[in-house]
Amino acid sequence: MFTGLIEAVGTVVEVEPAPAGLRLRLTTSMAPELTPGDSLAVSGVCLTVVSADADGVSADVSPETVRVTSLGSLTRGALVNLERPLRADARLGGHFVQGHVDATGALEEVRQEGESYWVTVRYPSLLAPYIVRKGSIAVDGISLTVAGVNEHRFDVQIIPYTWAQTNLHAIRIGDPVNIECDILGKYVVRVAELAGMQPKAPH
Repeated sequence: MFTGLIEAVGTVVEVEPAPAGLRLRLTTSMAPELTPGDSLAVSGVCLTVVSADADGVSADVSPETVRVTSLGSLTRGALVNLERPLRADARLGGHFVQGHVDATGALEEVRQEGESYWVTVRYPSLLAPYIVRKGSIAVDGISLTVAGVNEHRFDVQIIPYTWAQTNLHAIRIGDPVNIECDILGKYVVRVAELAGMQPKAPH
């Protein structure tokens, strides 16, 4: 379980085919604190560290994860958001993020307002019942608040600190991003489905 509060930005230095799908090698200042077997959220995807040293870490990406996340499109030099799991004795900032990506979206627009940035993300319509205005959402592992939403896209506003301390400043229009909807909303929709109610898309 994660919070969506990014601890560091890592750099992809290797993307190699492996029997498990792909093996990623990342450089990060967090490397000395990680050991094999640790969980690590990489741009919102929960992975397991398979090796770690003073310079970086390696993690395997399964074929299914390659298919349903943006990790399969990573290239050398790409920036990724990193977060370790939430400790039981830690304060909970952000929101509950599982590291289980629901789908990929695409960055559609970035516009600046003062020192902050408005970011528009296009998302698959199957996620529409789970995205609500003022609700929580994770984009590339970052806990954000939905400021506006329709059936195909949602807006979030990024404060200067988050813009500078995550990979958002390096993402280009059209790039894929990992989307994880709020787990509480998923359960609400599931209960409604079991009760025979049909969820409606947000307006």
